[in-house]
Amino acid sequence: MGRQKYYIDKLARAFQIRNLLLRQALAECLGTLILVMFGCGAVAQLVLSGGSHGMFMTVNFAFGFAATLGILICGQVSGGHLNPAVTFALCLLGRDPWRKLPAYFLAQTLGAFLGSGIIFGLYFDALWDFAGGDLLVTGTNATAGIFATYPSNHLTLINGLFDQLIGTAALVVCILAIVDPYNNPIPRGLEAFTVGFVVLVIGLSMGFNSGYAVNPARDLGPRLFTAIAGWGSEVFTANDYWFFVPIFAPFIGSFVGVVVYQLMVGYHVEGEVRDREERGGEEGAKLSNFNPKETASTLY
Repeated sequence: MGRQKYYIDKLARAFQIRNLLLRQALAECLGTLILVMFGCGAVAQLVLSGGSHGMFMTVNFAFGFAATLGILICGQVSGGHLNPAVTFALCLLGRDPWRKLPAYFLAQTLGAFLGSGIIFGLYFDALWDFAGGDLLVTGTNATAGIFATYPSNHLTLINGLFDQLIGTAALVVCILAIVDPYNNPIPRGLEAFTVGFVVLVIGLSMGFNSGYAVNPARDLGPRLFTAIAGWGSEVFTANDYWFFVPIFAPFIGSFVGVVVYQLMVGYHVEGEVRDREERGGEEGAKLSNFNPKETASTLY
């Protein structure tokens, strides 16, 4: 046992990464991998079984719980963003440096790419059997939608942009409320479960149009994988180049979410605490122990 512990310690020291941003990026990669692996795995079961091993509800629960697990895995290292739109929101608020955005975006996209690759390998035989040996992007036997999001037949690009904008704005508003120390903060340790609940609610209420990507990395990574794995370039050209929508609209939605939350809640609760502290009130003195930057960055 002593010898085993010695070698484990040697390995830990050899593989420990000193660069903080790189450690955080690796954690984001793993967290997003978990999100996509479990979420897209639920979609794969639903589609490939013809509905016998899943339904719309199970997919939403899978993504909600997957978000919780992803945050629990990487939250203490990177903050558990799992989503470039969330990173963008926190950079806008000055809670994270802008250098994190490209690093996290790349890591999250890679994690989503790898997660979709795992599901592809897991259901490899079923994928080929489902459409008679074809990997289709559109049509009744399409399987590309297992990995990335595609619009329903009724959805136009304009409505799709609005769909992603609103969904991401709602996500960001809820997350900012969850990590705001001045606005009825969530007990420490329960943030991940609350964010997972938010993802579940968004899926249940806004998933019909296009599958509620609200996450550029979650959509781009699997889309890149499907292009390489056999679905081809049609994953980018299908539905009038739909792929632009879930990549760019969430960033607009993130900006809208930040503005809405700060103007309607954030600035006011912060102002109340600031006023109490300036008056030297007892309640203000208690609240002065909170550091909004540190508390918010604990989870995101």
